[in-house]
Amino acid sequence: MLERCKLTRMQIRFFLLSALLFSICFSQQNKLFWDGNDWNKVSKSVEYHPEMTLRVKRAYLTGVLDGRLYGYLKTWTKDQFIADDVFSETVDYLTPRELIKNLNFFYEDPLNSYIPIPSAIVIANMYGERVPIPIIEEYILVTRRWINNLMLDLDTLNYSKLIEDKFIKHHEKTFNRSE
Repeated sequence: MLERCKLTRMQIRFFLLSALLFSICFSQQNKLFWDGNDWNKVSKSVEYHPEMTLRVKRAYLTGVLDGRLYGYLKTWTKDQFIADDVFSETVDYLTPRELIKNLNFFYEDPLNSYIPIPSAIVIANMYGERVPIPIIEEYILVTRRWINNLMLDLDTLNYSKLIEDKFIKHHEKTFNRSE
């Protein structure tokens, strides 16, 4: 009986250690946007078939641009000034094929790999419109700082505090409606 207990404890320890190692190896980081890493993995996901790669990237870009248009229209119905201000960047200057080519080139630089694709679309269109290089470089630096700060904030975020704040806010809304 004692031997069986020792074996069970050892099995439990082994299981816990295995689970810990598994969770460390396969844990995911906070991810908000598709970025250059995801963009560059598309080819691999379709077994490096050039036409399929183009189709997947085109479909993704179409979805991003359609979502942006939808967001603009929803915002515009509430406040035209805010909609025009927030969505002022040109993102449809390039054809989809040109945009894909420019994004492929942009994400060849490892320093750009964590820049979100929506920001890279703006950058690619800035190049296409021949915006002065210093302005584009400043935009890239600001984008890098912004995404780094955002990811740092997410990594240090206290999720229990966030849930508590949402709970309080929800109950305040419900309480105010019932009055």
